[in-house]
Amino acid sequence: MLKEEFLKSLISEDIGRGDLFSRISSSKPIRAYIVAKSDGIFAGQEYVEALAKMYELTLEWNVCDGDSFSQGEKLLYIGGNSKDILSLERSLLDMVLHASSIATLTAKYVKAIEDTNVKLLDTRKTRPLLRSFEKYAVRCGGGINHRMGLDDCLMLKDTHLKTIDNLDSFMKEVRQKIPFTSKVEIECETLDMVKRAMGAGADIVMCDNMSLKNIKEVVAFRDENYPHILLEASGNVTLQTIEDIAKTGVDAISSGSIIHQANWIDLSMKVEG
Repeated sequence: MLKEEFLKSLISEDIGRGDLFSRISSSKPIRAYIVAKSDGIFAGQEYVEALAKMYELTLEWNVCDGDSFSQGEKLLYIGGNSKDILSLERSLLDMVLHASSIATLTAKYVKAIEDTNVKLLDTRKTRPLLRSFEKYAVRCGGGINHRMGLDDCLMLKDTHLKTIDNLDSFMKEVRQKIPFTSKVEIECETLDMVKRAMGAGADIVMCDNMSLKNIKEVVAFRDENYPHILLEASGNVTLQTIEDIAKTGVDAISSGSIIHQANWIDLSMKVEG
């Protein structure tokens, strides 16, 4: 969903046929601010700026996307028409809260593997119609986006592989039909499947729910036989396990939990005066 369409839908959901307070109140210029009630990593600046243009609001930033903040810190000052700011309060806060919560958890995962060269990737496990927004939040937290959808990388999961009779023949056909710049990733659960996938010409092989021992075996096989192929580990990735997974020698680790397990931090809006 385009940013402008997203914002219009967000606002429409809350304002509906019109803010009742705006109907009975007088307009006046006010200045409000967003204050942190917990620590975190900020995300949402791009969307707040787009929203401000729609309503001619002025913004004074004390943080940028990706910056850390502490409890009690004033993150942003917002100036403009009282009716607009008060009507937008919940929509704006929900947007920043959601994005910053994902960025905050993502940053914790990134920090856990900061001493390695392994990349942290997100997944397509996103809330309906919020994929672009949530993946943007991941980037703010220091993570890297995996594919955005089915059209930018061909991933053959276990369900796809069940429908393919001959992987080698299928891969030859794939190379004739998908864009030249598109990569092919094959999900594997065993070393035997890894050997088949690499032999068939995969660009990326996913070690899906493998033990650390098995991942290390895959890394050793890749390094000796197909050093150009990238390895991604996925499944059972937590803050407690990610460092050990990274030390196996894979190139990337993907986790849906950085999005769907992000607990909301605490932010609030106050009006000056």
